[in-house]
Amino acid sequence: MNDHQTPSESVSSAGGKLPGRSIGAILVDSGLLTPENAERIMRLQKEKGLRFGDAAIELRLLKQEDIDDAISRQFEYPYLRKGQSSVSTELIAAYNPFDAQVEALRALRSQLMLRWFGVEADRKVLAIGSSGRSEGRSFLAANLAVVFSQLGERTLLIDADMRNPRQHELFGLKNGSGLSSILSGRGENPVQRVPALLGLSVLPAGPKAPNPQELLGRPAFTQLLEELAPEYDVILIDTPAGDAYADVQTVAVRAGAAMLIARKHLSHVSALRVLSEQLAQSGVAVVGSVLNEF
Repeated sequence: MNDHQTPSESVSSAGGKLPGRSIGAILVDSGLLTPENAERIMRLQKEKGLRFGDAAIELRLLKQEDIDDAISRQFEYPYLRKGQSSVSTELIAAYNPFDAQVEALRALRSQLMLRWFGVEADRKVLAIGSSGRSEGRSFLAANLAVVFSQLGERTLLIDADMRNPRQHELFGLKNGSGLSSILSGRGENPVQRVPALLGLSVLPAGPKAPNPQELLGRPAFTQLLEELAPEYDVILIDTPAGDAYADVQTVAVRAGAAMLIARKHLSHVSALRVLSEQLAQSGVAVVGSVLNEF
């Protein structure tokens, strides 16, 4: 270490220099490690030929989860730890990116890129719908938004379920202003960034309105999507249940495409088929259907 290096600047995960900030620098900057302890780790690392993380754990200065978190930040793939954020732990993609369920979400993301988002430049908007309640639309839409943002896509999640909104709860955001405010002409664009998740923004549903279907049917919604499209690579829209309200059709027509969700042991195939046919007749591209086993 020369006179111009700080301890944190000279640390790497395996003794060599990695692109960007080193693990040591990240840990020092986050307050999990002092520069003095970073030097202790480096001395042991050099003496025993260990990786930085293994040396830190041997000295009992850090835990494996600390190292994993630092590595994820080093490769610009950050994830959350319980108690670290107001984001709900229901967002498994944000808290457990190495879980098998999240791998299934990434596989779904790949299919959507192949079938819709990556096909033409103007295909940026997708409605998430289902025939009934409690089938996992909000859960899936939120977790998909997370994995798209982890891919580096500028991602916006719109909560168009103005009857039973959930996205503001899942992401720990305020819902004083939102989609209903914009569509009723009572506010500026209240899109909120999710600070803990890079590249992810949410437009909450906003205050409950007595006429959600009429609001969603206004030209202002189409105009809003057109204005937002240049700012994002992926726009996902959460919708109400299709068997109780026509909102999902209204939203899907404006999005241009929809993905339908069914839940194992709960959804009725006939109801899902009817909804799919109704959307197709309205000119909506039904990108596919997903069996939610979560």
